[in-house]
Amino acid sequence: MMARQFLIAAASMLLIGQSSAEMPPRIAIIIDDLGYQLEAGRRAIDLPGPVAYAVLPGTPNGRRLARIAHAEGKEVLLHLPLEPVGHHGPAEPGALMLDTSRAMFEATFAAAIETVPFAVGVSSHRGSLLTRHPGHMGWLMDEIRQREDLFFIDSYTTHESIALKIAAETGVTATKRDVFLDHERTVDAVVAELERLKTMARERGTAVAVGHPFPETLEVLERELPKLREQGFELVTISELIAMQLNRI
Repeated sequence: MMARQFLIAAASMLLIGQSSAEMPPRIAIIIDDLGYQLEAGRRAIDLPGPVAYAVLPGTPNGRRLARIAHAEGKEVLLHLPLEPVGHHGPAEPGALMLDTSRAMFEATFAAAIETVPFAVGVSSHRGSLLTRHPGHMGWLMDEIRQREDLFFIDSYTTHESIALKIAAETGVTATKRDVFLDHERTVDAVVAELERLKTMARERGTAVAVGHPFPETLEVLERELPKLREQGFELVTISELIAMQLNRI
């Protein structure tokens, strides 16, 4: 697959001349749910370093924020809504549901990706129901595989998710979220989760965090991201982190 080959090549270039002992732990951070609030999205995009931004399809400011992020040299993801357990009410724009037909699935995905320019990958939004279903995950990976430059990020909202398994079976480059920074919306909680992310990165070599454009999250990241290098960590793009993970396979 072209995207997988590109990422492996990128990882090899990054690792040339570095032994495993010399390599600092790598961290990637994704800010989810951009598209509704313009000012919060702009503040998020201004975070220092190669943070990625997951933009919800069909949102009032999604296309604009995707363009701003790309212009700032940041990576953009399509944050694709997938049906959660206990869903009630109308589906979100661009949402894929358990009762979505195959033809509608294709059309919905194509429309969603069109609303988020410069997307280099797809991440799941919610999805605690749909990511358990092999048929629908197979459909999703088919859509991603047809667009060879895309990879997949499982936001991993349920431990029963089989998204990564289906991605591996279908040849789609993928990884998953390790830490939610702001499941609890307090500064202290975000700080604690950031520390947990660092611990995971030290133990594993890489770790992925997901946060949201909440004032508490942005306050912590604005203060703490510039400190990562002196603390012995490297903040990398999500593409680079996936490339490094693939290089170990």
